[in-house]
Amino acid sequence: MTRNPRLVLLFAAVLTALLGTVGTGTHDRLANGGYTASGTESARANQLLAARFGAGNPDLVLLVRARGGVDSPAAREQGRRLAAKVAAAPGVDAVHAYWPAKTPGLRSKDGHEALITADLSGEDKDAARTAKSLVPGLTGSRGVLTVSATGPAWVSVEAGRISEQDLVKAELFAAPITLLILVVALRSLLAALLPLAIGAVSVVGTVALLRLLTYAMPVSVFAMNLTSALGFGLAVDYGLFLVTRYREELRAGAAPEEAVTRTARTAGRTVAVSACTVALSMSALLVLPLPFLRSMACAGIAVALLAAAAATVIVPALLAVVGPRIGRSGRPDSPLWRAVARAVTRRPVYYGAGCALALVLLATPFGHVRFGLTDERALPADASAHTTAREIREHFENPAEQQVTVVLPGAKGPGVSAYARRVFWLDGARGVIRTDVPGRGTLLSVTGPGDPQSPAAQRLVRDLRALPAPGERLVAGRAALLADTRAAVADRLPVAAGIVLVTTWAMLFLLTGSLLLPFKALVVGALSLTASFGLMVYVFQDGHLRGLVGDFAVTGALDLTMPLLMFAIAFGLAIDYEIFLLSRVRERYVLGGDNREAVVEGVARTGRLVTTAALAVAVVTGALATSGITVLKLLGTGLAVAVLVDATLVRGILVPAFMTVAGRANWWAPAPLARLHARFAQGIERGQEGEGPAVISSATAAAKESTSSSVVSNEHIQRTSLLASSQK
Repeated sequence: MTRNPRLVLLFAAVLTALLGTVGTGTHDRLANGGYTASGTESARANQLLAARFGAGNPDLVLLVRARGGVDSPAAREQGRRLAAKVAAAPGVDAVHAYWPAKTPGLRSKDGHEALITADLSGEDKDAARTAKSLVPGLTGSRGVLTVSATGPAWVSVEAGRISEQDLVKAELFAAPITLLILVVALRSLLAALLPLAIGAVSVVGTVALLRLLTYAMPVSVFAMNLTSALGFGLAVDYGLFLVTRYREELRAGAAPEEAVTRTARTAGRTVAVSACTVALSMSALLVLPLPFLRSMACAGIAVALLAAAAATVIVPALLAVVGPRIGRSGRPDSPLWRAVARAVTRRPVYYGAGCALALVLLATPFGHVRFGLTDERALPADASAHTTAREIREHFENPAEQQVTVVLPGAKGPGVSAYARRVFWLDGARGVIRTDVPGRGTLLSVTGPGDPQSPAAQRLVRDLRALPAPGERLVAGRAALLADTRAAVADRLPVAAGIVLVTTWAMLFLLTGSLLLPFKALVVGALSLTASFGLMVYVFQDGHLRGLVGDFAVTGALDLTMPLLMFAIAFGLAIDYEIFLLSRVRERYVLGGDNREAVVEGVARTGRLVTTAALAVAVVTGALATSGITVLKLLGTGLAVAVLVDATLVRGILVPAFMTVAGRANWWAPAPLARLHARFAQGIERGQEGEGPAVISSATAAAKESTSSSVVSNEHIQRTSLLASSQK
């Protein structure tokens, strides 16, 4: 990269162009959906309803308004023709219409509206493709009829269209502000452009990978928004790390080529560790049984690794080309953050306790969180699918979302009647309609509470499943789907949490050699994110401060997937900042042995850099808050709040206070683990031989001598292992 930097850059440009070609048309292959678990009781019930009774959840719903009422001769004739046209369209499996059978449940209370529902072929993306080609030719004014559309397939189409528009809007909003932040922080337009170049390459590469993934698995339409936000956010982090280290090397007197080499070996390794941390955090989502989260995990893992690859290959080559023109840094530390660190370390208990109390208070609303499933209300209020669904909910007697269907495949005889009566008297059941299909079984359509995500609706599902039935019994409906999805996620959540905890602890132990600091990072990270979750509940579930983030529909619940996705991303970024801070604190502690001064020096040296990175990440991810789609608005707002809280309150106050109180215990580990870390540190040092100052070489020699003796002091091993690895 230093001998032939222009060749490296040419290769990177050609590869990026090829990946851009591969990624063309990716957005058209993405689909909305995947928010529910498969293989559950409600999923099996829906399959049985569709296969045996022809009554599955419709993919497309047409609301038909008729001048003069839906029972007028003109409305009947035109309604039959419309239903026939839908049934004859390619990709339509089955159609249920009010005409000609005059099905009561498909007629509005005032008789001016009726419904036509359609089951579409294939998976979510296939159904969305059918709806995209079919709906424009059906909706609008049709004689005495006026038609509008909703349903999962049309919601998917509108979500894709709006998210694509929001992506462009977010990039136009975030790019100039991010560039301005970088120019102010780095005091050079040329230096500020490097992180943006990393972001562009990583996003283009990830989009190409997403297109390939669409042939193997369903990929969410929102993966593009995540790729753009996270790709540019990580690019800012990595670009700042590399450019700052390069400038420090130049300021220390190194020649440009030597400065590039040192930067690639030191800050480049930190970038690699950071990318692995983010990727491991995102990988925990792969074990959860929701296709939406799995596709977002693949996007997050890809963009993190590609951002690191672009940073460690392209940036050194660019630095080798521009050389000292990128400018030398001024003062390497921040006087403001040094003053904050000195104040905190003088009275660590008071500052630490006060900060922890503030985070706990912010987290308090999370105590009454309610989780739900996303639906058409996540779209803007003026979106066709949203307004049509709202009218159906208001104008029809028993909207489908309020129905809980009990499937009795083999039940017959008087036992069914007795069971139906017991169902009617369950708390929350407002009505029961029995449908017998000869040779196939019986259906009980139970009208439940108005909101299928309410505690009352969830209790009704539990009571139905606890009620003895005359034979096999399956419960379907939106309320049952939510209950099953929550249970499926809860079953796999310990495994996902274990992946995050174990991998993060191991990575931080290998970095620090400490038993305590990795545990501290996990606890503090969880506390910080819980505070952010509390704010999200206060805003998006309870509906406060809507003027600050833009209008959205308040459903009284948070989408089940968003806190999980937000945790994976924000936790990875938080550990990223933790790694950078601890590496500086450890370096100072090794050289001076004074824990308090090491903490002050670490905060002073990283405070400005971490705050700048967090501010840029907050701008890039916070741009999602301008989206008209509620789940993107929630994700963007939550990530922006999480990184800002972590970079200021946590890294500036809580972590320094804890490390000051812990003192020498920060760097202690049992003898077996200390020996393991010493060997790991020596391995790193051998790979960096000749690049560090004399103190590193002498420290390494001391480490080698100590590990070869028959009696080894745990304290001595710990100190020498820190010295041996301080170069990283």
